[in-house]
Amino acid sequence: MSRQQEKLDQAARAAWMYYVANNTQNEIADHLGISRQMAQRLVAYAVEQGLVHVRIEHGITDCLALAEAMKARFGLSLCRVVPATDRDSEGLRRMLAVAGAEVMTQYLQSETPIVVNLGSGRTLKAVIDELTDIDRPQHRIVSMVGAIATDGASNRYDVALRTAEKTRSKYFMLPAPLIADSAEDCRQWCSHRVYRVVSELSAHADVTFIGIGSVGPGCPLEEDGFLSAEEISQLVTDGAAGEIIGHAVDHNGRPVSSAITDRVTSLQLPTSADRPVIAFAGGESKYAALNAALRGQWLSGLVTDEASARQALAMPA
Repeated sequence: MSRQQEKLDQAARAAWMYYVANNTQNEIADHLGISRQMAQRLVAYAVEQGLVHVRIEHGITDCLALAEAMKARFGLSLCRVVPATDRDSEGLRRMLAVAGAEVMTQYLQSETPIVVNLGSGRTLKAVIDELTDIDRPQHRIVSMVGAIATDGASNRYDVALRTAEKTRSKYFMLPAPLIADSAEDCRQWCSHRVYRVVSELSAHADVTFIGIGSVGPGCPLEEDGFLSAEEISQLVTDGAAGEIIGHAVDHNGRPVSSAITDRVTSLQLPTSADRPVIAFAGGESKYAALNAALRGQWLSGLVTDEASARQALAMPA
């Protein structure tokens, strides 16, 4: 998506909020994480570009309505829905990344020191790539997942270090492989003093940003060398519909209990209502996993695409 199209999308979003939702320019600025002057300019730009007539002639209005419906249906405090595009394409990931970076920036630009939890994955990495550098050495960035595969290779989608570099923040690495060799090995990793220090810091994070992973043949856990094809097949047999920072969940969002899940060293997601957990996920391959995360009420915020939102809202109550 071009910068011009990004500006049009942002202008349409601001115009919808101003002319349809009757938000003030201050409210628009707060919602979009921009200045009041920028909000005013975006509304004016929408008018100049012919987006505003009797109604706003832009597909983003459907996305805003879908976002409000998602918030109401799933109890989300934040939702962004990007326009439909080719499913599972790089274009879709870029659109999710641009919208996700806007959301992340609203937190990262805080002058008050905050602790930020980060998961891993392709979409989350794309979000981090879209972030502009910002000097926030007072923040602390925590990786919630181990970055080592079974063959000793590092996880190229571990994004916490990259985020710390972009913000000049302090980086806290989880000292463990994502999947331990055995349940006993997992207990030993998780009992290490440094692991417990990072775990305690993570439990008090001000915000958590994660991806949502599919579970099935050729899924990221298999492709990146964390689990074998046979182990993935076993997870599916055990009822896994998706995974959240390595923890498998079934179609109702409940944790899957198996010999494989007993080996996962990832930290636990915060459960306090005042510690938001925001996911970035979209595309047809993520439908089952996203639905599971929503059913299980693991999320308080979501950035997704139009098709994913529609299919989630079509789920039986």
